[in-house]
Amino acid sequence: MSFVEIRDLALRYGKTTIFEQINLDIEKGQMCVLVGPSGCGKTTLLRSIAGLVTPETGSITVAGNDITLLPVQRRGVGMVFQNYALFPNMTVEQNIAFGLEQQRLASAEISRRVGRFIEIMNLGSRAKARPSALSGGQQQRVALARALVLEPQLVLFDEPMSALDAQIRKRLRDELTRFQKEIGFTAVFVTHDQEEALILGDKIAVMQSGRLRQVGTPIDVYNRPASKMVADFLGDLNVLDPQSVELVFGFKSSDFWAIHPGAIIVAEASGVSELGNEYFCRKAEVTELKMMGLVMRYTLNASGVAMKVDTLNKPSNKRWEIGAEVKFQVDSSDVVVLNDR
Repeated sequence: MSFVEIRDLALRYGKTTIFEQINLDIEKGQMCVLVGPSGCGKTTLLRSIAGLVTPETGSITVAGNDITLLPVQRRGVGMVFQNYALFPNMTVEQNIAFGLEQQRLASAEISRRVGRFIEIMNLGSRAKARPSALSGGQQQRVALARALVLEPQLVLFDEPMSALDAQIRKRLRDELTRFQKEIGFTAVFVTHDQEEALILGDKIAVMQSGRLRQVGTPIDVYNRPASKMVADFLGDLNVLDPQSVELVFGFKSSDFWAIHPGAIIVAEASGVSELGNEYFCRKAEVTELKMMGLVMRYTLNASGVAMKVDTLNKPSNKRWEIGAEVKFQVDSSDVVVLNDR
């Protein structure tokens, strides 16, 4: 039995389906990321797990206990909101201690738990400060500490980093990953940011139009998308329709193909391939070049179809200028056939 089990969950408002046929398993200590475009139902699904919304059908089980109809306060679930919802008139210590005081724990136990999380979150120098004196990153850590100090069975995150700038988000993602492994809590994290999902998730559940379209590890979902929707949304892949497949590779296909930009090898147009028959080899022209830090991103014109190619950016690597005639090669095992449109 998985730590969290969601079975056949559905919710409708009148004739509008918010989500349906939701089946998801999360193991103890995992961070499961719900990712998908705005309006796909992921936040409402999260609120159903929290008890803020009651699903129409289906069940939610945590640690073997059915919590589907339990009130919020009896679920043992913590939640970190998008706006953090810190009490402005309380210090960091008081914000973290608030839930423990509501549980009427002994003062010594409250002090022990609050002190532990202030240390874990590196907030010692800000313990007496109020939220208005904290940075966005510090506020996020206080909100996380306030949720974790209650020792919940499960922690839910509703896009808690969406309002932060890129550098702070990157640092906090790293910190959250460290906290999660160090403390060992189980979590469901909602985001529409593909990079955030891939970095944070032990498991990723891709959602569209109220349904889970693919669930798996970040590597599996990114490298082997199950559908065109997943390939388009989660990965920066080359997604070719059947007509483009025929134009580029000369194969008649009724399916879409997905090819990772890093799986494509570029060589001199006049070079002789020694890679074997398992490789598709075609000629193309370089039409665009972008330096993206560790990666050089080329765009090739292959029989009128734009193909993205990523190569490692290092001084010794060959650089192809715009207008250069090249040959690109793809191992057939790196072609993902998408069986739906």
